[in-house]
Amino acid sequence: MLVKEENKVAEVVVNNIKAAHIFKKYGIDFCCGGDITLEKACKKNKANFTALKAEIEALDNNTNTSYNYNKWELDFLIDHIVNIHHTYVEENIPILLQYVNKVVKVHGHHYNELLRINELVEIVVKELTAHMKKEELILFPYIKQQVKALKEGVKAPTPHFGAVTSTISMMLDEHETAGDIFKEIANLSNNFTPPEEACNTFRALYSKLEEFEQDLHQHIHLENNILFPKAIQLEQ
Repeated sequence: MLVKEENKVAEVVVNNIKAAHIFKKYGIDFCCGGDITLEKACKKNKANFTALKAEIEALDNNTNTSYNYNKWELDFLIDHIVNIHHTYVEENIPILLQYVNKVVKVHGHHYNELLRINELVEIVVKELTAHMKKEELILFPYIKQQVKALKEGVKAPTPHFGAVTSTISMMLDEHETAGDIFKEIANLSNNFTPPEEACNTFRALYSKLEEFEQDLHQHIHLENNILFPKAIQLEQ
């Protein structure tokens, strides 16, 4: 795509998911903070727009590993989010907790930042676990009903939770909270860089935290920038 300063960050990532890696390199938030122009994002993060533009425009749109999520049916996108991202979180929470508990126990007295990282991990684990259940049991089934009704040409049932916009607004707030928590963890861990003398478990913890954050960014992007706006449009 031709990149302009007035393009929004989320818009660029929706058009080409590989742009997310470039934004990450420049420290630009493409999920929770994606609703701002590239001009504002570059000023906020002291990034050179010309360099950013060149890198995004140089991306190869034809790679087999890049999916055009924006063209997927919403029910298919929901299944992808649950099967890939929700499953990732569920499977990796026990590993993450095991790592952080062990590292804090052994190294917490010497690296004080680990105590706060441990607190933040426990908070975000509880937040995400409850958040995903609300999506899987309430919001996602309703969106799928809307999609089915549209395909069959019938009126969709009225949700018991009211307008979908209010539920999505709550989900967006929870996404922002999780994103802020990981920003703090990244700051405390020097962008997930372990000390030179760190043991293998210490290194594994920071590696897993970085991997978890990357998955979370992609997860939130798919919901905030593609699924939720289309779900609101569908209901209207």
